[in-house]
Amino acid sequence: MSAYFETVGRIDPFDILGLPSVVPRPTRMKLKPTLRFFEKTVDDIIAMRQRRLAADPTNAPPDILTLLLEARDPETGAALSDIEIRANILTFISAGQETTANCITWTMYLLSQSGEWRERVRAEVDREFDGSLEGLADRLPVTRAVIDEANRLYPPITAISRIALGPDELAGEPIKQGTMIVIAPYVLHRHRALWAKPNYFDPSRFLGDERTRIDRFAYLPFGVGPRICIGATFAIQEASIMVAAVMRHFTLEMASGCIPWPVQKVTLRPKDGLRMIVRRRQ
Repeated sequence: MSAYFETVGRIDPFDILGLPSVVPRPTRMKLKPTLRFFEKTVDDIIAMRQRRLAADPTNAPPDILTLLLEARDPETGAALSDIEIRANILTFISAGQETTANCITWTMYLLSQSGEWRERVRAEVDREFDGSLEGLADRLPVTRAVIDEANRLYPPITAISRIALGPDELAGEPIKQGTMIVIAPYVLHRHRALWAKPNYFDPSRFLGDERTRIDRFAYLPFGVGPRICIGATFAIQEASIMVAAVMRHFTLEMASGCIPWPVQKVTLRPKDGLRMIVRRRQ
């Protein structure tokens, strides 16, 4: 995964020159063995599941792979091709893991820098973990607010691209059909016209009535519209429980000399990782 994102996240000079995608990109040549490995592994998994479904359809795991293999177009009855299923699985492996991991990483960094919010999260976590674990994520509003604020300051996906389906106008500028429009959540989330003290870490923006005052199109960590991230709800729930569990059992302190700097490699990650000193809480 590290080799994949390290390579695919680079801008090739051929892209800047506008050469068609059929022209091989030199900077992505070393990605081919990694991609072939991914594709072969996923193809093997798909073939194994197909044999299992053929032998005993009632005993296959009710997971995403089974759902994809059994999905049918409601109008034509056609199934997804193996290539389409492989593409979906690869997307879930990369986007489903990488984005949430970066969200948790940036959240831990910000909590290590704020004693006030660290203690508020700990108090909430200690209280709620002593009760039933059912519905736990829904009972962690402070933890969720911290995660939302981390996604505002360091959105895992910093650029969202869309193709204009027809001629349009944007801020007085004519848009031709087929034009690629790029929205940058990293810029949007720090825009002075949309946020008070936009560069400050302030999770209270996402607590109580304050959350309702945020414009729907001012905060887009998961995109918006028909192409919004399919795993948004699950990702927030997963991140909330992960952050809560870590904060319940450990204290985290930035390692000496470590200054996280965000770099864009498909997702927004700290350059050279996030080095922290971890101690078990008493």
